Amino acid sequence: MLGLSAATLAGYLAAIAVLMITPGPDMMFVLANATRYGTRAGAVAALGVAAGEAVHVAAVVGGLAAVVSASPVLFAAIRWAGAAYLIFLGIRALRDGRATAATTAERNSRGGGAFLRGLVTNLLNPKMILFSVAFLPQFVSPATGNVTAQLVLLGAIFVAIQLTVDVTLGAGAGRFAGRVTDGRWSRRISRICAVAFIALGVRLATSG
Repeated sequence: MLGLSAATLAGYLAAIAVLMITPGPDMMFVLANATRYGTRAGAVAALGVAAGEAVHVAAVVGGLAAVVSASPVLFAAIRWAGAAYLIFLGIRALRDGRATAATTAERNSRGGGAFLRGLVTNLLNPKMILFSVAFLPQFVSPATGNVTAQLVLLGAIFVAIQLTVDVTLGAGAGRFAGRVTDGRWSRRISRICAVAFIALGVRLATSG
């Protein structure tokens, strides 16, 4: 398949499976939107995250990601911006947790910006840059086919699997939250998400 052997593809899928079970900012963002604003918002957030991943893959193919990762100043700027954005999301979730539980209409309208927030969350995640630069090329073999085509295929597979996982998790979380009408539960979810986002932001800021 475009120069990828069955063994290489199997190894790649196994590596992705390990990555998928490790919670990160993207997964937390999707779950937070699904539980707070509903299943539709979770799916929209997952689409935003997937769009960000597609941009990272395109950057690898174009060579931009290698330039960013090779520049300590630029990479640090992205890391700090990502940390600040995660903390901002945490503060926002904490504020939402103090508010009265939203109605269904309010939940749908407030979750409308989930795509853009998911996109920004992913683009400002420096680990995605490292993943793109260091992980994808390991499964490319210049001797067996076009390198660009192999990178595009590997990236497309990752984006498709990540989107499927995030949409599935978001749908489950959204349905569960939809069955719980207790406002206190909704506020607890917001607080948990707030703590998780702030913790992820602090960890990112201090993981230089």
